[in-house]
Amino acid sequence: MAGGGFTTNGGSTVDFEAKITPIVIISCIMAATGGLMFGYDVGVSGGVTAMPPFLQKFFPAVYRKTVLEQGLDSNYCKYDNQGLQLFTSSLYLAGLTATFFASYTTRKLGRRLTMLMAGFFFIGGVIFNAAAQNLGMLIVGRLLLGCGVGFANQVLIIISLLVSKNNIVDIYFVGS
Repeated sequence: MAGGGFTTNGGSTVDFEAKITPIVIISCIMAATGGLMFGYDVGVSGGVTAMPPFLQKFFPAVYRKTVLEQGLDSNYCKYDNQGLQLFTSSLYLAGLTATFFASYTTRKLGRRLTMLMAGFFFIGGVIFNAAAQNLGMLIVGRLLLGCGVGFANQVLIIISLLVSKNNIVDIYFVGS
């Protein structure tokens, strides 16, 4: 997901008059949290899906394969469950789909309201996941979290570009 690039000016150096201000630092931290949300989810959901109490409550078939059946050596055979795959991928699919809607929302309502909507999606997803009693509630929570990630990442890219000076953005994207 992350990208970067280097350019060369034939050995000459370019002096930038940009100053590091508190708003620049805060904006950089905000932009960095966009990628952090995906990475944090990968770590948390990967760890949770291996916990026996979680598997016993939401995925009893997987729990039987992992804990009770000792003959299975391959993790593919143990975790081969469509519900578990839906749990894992629902956040990413919702994030991808929500990004398209967030683009329209950002254009029509602005960045501030789009970020506010992302926050409400996150809060709703956390509430659903914390109160989940069955797989349906768990999936709805993951979908809401995915919408929050999609909306937030749409806005964070724009914010990081707006904070940058024009000559820095030109060097990064145009290469001149």
